[in-house]
Amino acid sequence: MADLRSQYLGLALSSPLVPSSSPLSRDVDMVRRLEDAGAGAIVLHSLFEEEIHHEQEQMLRFADHAQLGHAEADGFLPPADNYTGVMEHYLQHLTTLKRDLSIPVIASLNGISLDGWVEYGKELQTAGADALELNVYYVAADAMQTSYEVELRYIELLTELKQQVSIPITLKLGSQISALPNFILNLEDAGASGVSLFNRFYQPDIDLESLQIKPSLEYSSSTESLLRIRWIAMLYGRVGLSLAVTGGFHTADDSIKALLAGADIVQLCSVLLQHGPEYLAKVKQELELWLDSHEYESVNQLRGSLSHMHSNDPAALERANYLNVINSHTAAIGVKR
Repeated sequence: MADLRSQYLGLALSSPLVPSSSPLSRDVDMVRRLEDAGAGAIVLHSLFEEEIHHEQEQMLRFADHAQLGHAEADGFLPPADNYTGVMEHYLQHLTTLKRDLSIPVIASLNGISLDGWVEYGKELQTAGADALELNVYYVAADAMQTSYEVELRYIELLTELKQQVSIPITLKLGSQISALPNFILNLEDAGASGVSLFNRFYQPDIDLESLQIKPSLEYSSSTESLLRIRWIAMLYGRVGLSLAVTGGFHTADDSIKALLAGADIVQLCSVLLQHGPEYLAKVKQELELWLDSHEYESVNQLRGSLSHMHSNDPAALERANYLNVINSHTAAIGVKR
């Protein structure tokens, strides 16, 4: 059987298949099932700074101001020491998983302020996280803000955080970055250990009856994986940090393509939410069978073999692919359809 062992962020993984940040990781039993199914590591659900701030504001409102007009009500409030907040619950959950699992546990942080990124990042390291994934969700809606200023936000938070934590840091990036290879090189210079491509931002919808903006949740499809695969193929061998793909990976075929392009790991999400943790075992088994049938001894042997730098036709990853696709739907000159 082919060897699936992989390296990601300097961590030794038994498999390149990793459940990405999702609600599945909130439940200890669910995470154990993912490990049993063959997950090489687990990325926890995100800790949101806004959620912590909201909770703190609510506590201040109900605890510190309950006596206004009703002084006797203060005696009925539960002791603050007995309350487990969002942050404390996340840290306890992380500690439990580190105790019960044998695979690496990667914490996910979604911050909004430089102080928040640093403070909570330090807490997650102290709780035992093997690595930290920064889920940087930022929509550049200010028309006066330049692309350089947007990228500088990432660099500054990474630089500051690296001064405070020693565990590996990877950034989950969106696809709307104009010069992605150069930006990733800058992240590497600032101390990033890896990047995950691409963050799948959920798009708001419009309710035509209420005429209100409403949240919309759609599962991914395998078609979405192609954008990730293309960029990993372009990056492989040109950057020194770890490369992960996330968004649209549902099958063993999707995963094999990503590995051939140069991914160190493949993160799965929607397919596990739809079919359960045990589906990961099916993907892993089919990956092993494909490797064996194509006479690969390990995933390391095939990794990056169809990347831009190793491809026999690197132009197929660039503009030539666009022209070929367009022409495939166009009759040759002088030919009638």
